[in-house]
Amino acid sequence: MSKVLVVDDEKLIVKGIRFSLEQDGMEVDCAYDGEEALDKIRETEYDIVLLDVMLPKIDGFEVCKAVRDFSNVPIIMLTAKDTDMDKILGLEYGADDYITKPFNILEVKARIKATLRRSRRAVSDNNSNQIVKGDLKLDIDARRVLIKDTEVNLTAKEFDLLELLVNNPNKVYSREQLLSIVWGYEYPGDVRTVDVHVRRLREKIEENPKEPKYVNTKWGVGYYFKAQ
Repeated sequence: MSKVLVVDDEKLIVKGIRFSLEQDGMEVDCAYDGEEALDKIRETEYDIVLLDVMLPKIDGFEVCKAVRDFSNVPIIMLTAKDTDMDKILGLEYGADDYITKPFNILEVKARIKATLRRSRRAVSDNNSNQIVKGDLKLDIDARRVLIKDTEVNLTAKEFDLLELLVNNPNKVYSREQLLSIVWGYEYPGDVRTVDVHVRRLREKIEENPKEPKYVNTKWGVGYYFKAQ
């Protein structure tokens, strides 16, 4: 049973989402402001969080940013702001996906299930559950990344992106290919999403993000993982 936290100050929206998810057999907790959401995420291990942007006390972006200091729980942002910048900003703060209001509850459930599948996915075609490249170590089953034996907190999408590149060293992927493979063909975002995630990934795993050792750019083409 998946445990979900729904965070929104509009109680009717929360009630509707909760009812629909419980009908699918999920366990649902609710929070109605940013402070309450942070407290619950610190106290409880959730499988996924639905997080509204416009919240009392602490807005959703700041909640998301704070959560990423201590948890990799998948986060889907709910936003009424239908602008590309707000969507990119949401992902930049560490969200895994976003849904624009007003939304169809079937879309919400589909996105939740897709995000949960990605976050729980384990690679079975490797002889080892760990991949070691220089100072970088990926524990595939546990979905953990270590640099010089120090764990680095990655979002679900950042891990998926890194895992794909590491498993295909020196293969250059275009932004469009990465968007299709990592985010899925039906993802409504654009290629800037890939650039944002690559930049955040470099900031977390590279000693010098401006001169990356692992995730490199093939100018005019895309990104690749440099074999060590």
